[in-house]
Amino acid sequence: MNFVEEKILKEARVEDGAVLKVDSFLNHQIDVDFLNQIGKRFKELFEGEKIDKIVTIEASGIAIACICAQYFNVPVVFAKKTESKNLDKETYKSQVYSYTKAKHYNIMISKRYLSEGESILFVDDFLANGMAAVAIKDIIDQAGAKLAGVGIVIEKGFQEGGDELRAKGINLKSLAIIDKMDKDCISFR
Repeated sequence: MNFVEEKILKEARVEDGAVLKVDSFLNHQIDVDFLNQIGKRFKELFEGEKIDKIVTIEASGIAIACICAQYFNVPVVFAKKTESKNLDKETYKSQVYSYTKAKHYNIMISKRYLSEGESILFVDDFLANGMAAVAIKDIIDQAGAKLAGVGIVIEKGFQEGGDELRAKGINLKSLAIIDKMDKDCISFR
């Protein structure tokens, strides 16, 4: 059992609708020591890859990406979910479906922060149906950059996202893959 699986068993809780609540350590209150372990582990898993930037989607992925960036010594770029006055007019855009929010939304990254030929690592807290990774890959492709890999803290292996990304040849590394979960039991691959 690895450190992510241990943390899930110790502190997470399962709610109705296959929702795993990790808000006590990952996406509301943040355990920084735990995030440091995540950053170190992603650095090990993607050691052979050239990484120019780490990309994520606001908001839960930002803390993870920032800690990871320290180990890769690269900048973080996060896709924004809403347009604002301080977002450049020239952006790469894609659409993503959020499983937890049950809605579609657009994501945007300023064209000045992704460049042709760059090698990008996408990191996020969860992978369920894979739509966030597909949308980020779309934006990376629009920029003429390369998706070097996808680093996920918790993959819901009982949903199709991870299998579909791997079938497309995407270099996906998940720190914990949950095969089954209910209020009484969480089992890992």
